[in-house]
Amino acid sequence: MTQRTDVVVIGGGQSGLAAGYHLRRLGIEHVILDAQAAPGGAWQHTWDSLRLFSPAQYSSLPGRLMPVREGELYPDAAHVVDYLADYEKRYELPVQRGTRVESVHRDGPGLRVETDSGSWTARAVISATGTWTRPFLPAVPGRREYQGCQLHTVQYRSPSEFAGQRVIVVGGGNSGAQIAADLARAGIDLTWVTQRPPRYLADDIDGRALFDHATARRRALDEGRTDTGGVASLGDIVAVPPVRAARDAGLLTARPMFSRLAVTGVEWADGTTAEADAVIWCTGFRPALAPFASLRLRGTRGHIATVGTRAVDEPRLHLLGYGDWTGPASATLVGVGRPARDAAREIAGLLRA
Repeated sequence: MTQRTDVVVIGGGQSGLAAGYHLRRLGIEHVILDAQAAPGGAWQHTWDSLRLFSPAQYSSLPGRLMPVREGELYPDAAHVVDYLADYEKRYELPVQRGTRVESVHRDGPGLRVETDSGSWTARAVISATGTWTRPFLPAVPGRREYQGCQLHTVQYRSPSEFAGQRVIVVGGGNSGAQIAADLARAGIDLTWVTQRPPRYLADDIDGRALFDHATARRRALDEGRTDTGGVASLGDIVAVPPVRAARDAGLLTARPMFSRLAVTGVEWADGTTAEADAVIWCTGFRPALAPFASLRLRGTRGHIATVGTRAVDEPRLHLLGYGDWTGPASATLVGVGRPARDAAREIAGLLRA
């Protein structure tokens, strides 16, 4: 059975909900297709100790502030899930759960969205699938020969899973630092390795400042001024309280990246070795864009070429929430609202035309 609507939003996490909010305000008929069985997007699947980079009041989607809980400066993932579920209900957003999008095709004046339970035709599509379902693992020599446990950020839950083990955490970003701190503070035998020495942002910088910095960079680029370097110029790791405590206690000493994995551990270029029962790869993600392969859209490094949020090669497709290439800080709660508004307005113009 084929159903029809003006706009199909693919993904019911924070970006999809922000898109739904603005489409609803503009009176545009839409549906939000989400593969998850419950609200909350990827926040349902994070590790137990994860904390946001910003206080609740600076981590909000458009139209509704995230509630502040007493004694909690930086909200945990469960708080975010509750907030997203409430947001969806408050604005009566048309989320269809348990629906997995398989492919998107051109279909006359619109686009056809094929799912595991039928198809939709729409005059425009917003992709808000995020990156969580596409973890990246680097091609390190020996990775297939190593006989210990290997897992990615998406599979990590708590230090209790590694009691009595020797663990290597790979990655010098926020996930690597937070998971390394989690393990170190629990007394796990930890080796933390990074491509370059860890670069901590100043302790007083959190997501508020990062959003402002990303926005200023985008404004400078749009006006033809010198690139400020964006968030990356400030550092790689936000010193949230658990990371700061582990760092100040001397528990977060990083070693350079090893050159290869051996059968029972890792080996550095100088011949130094370390035994390891588990390796946790905190090595980032790639955009989850497989449904759009049939559209043959141009792009580089796994990104689809865009102008703002609109795909260059397909004006009926907008991409939302994947990072700075689809809007300043658009992969964050506080940052996704503005590009979601811009995408909804541009789609409204398309529908009028």
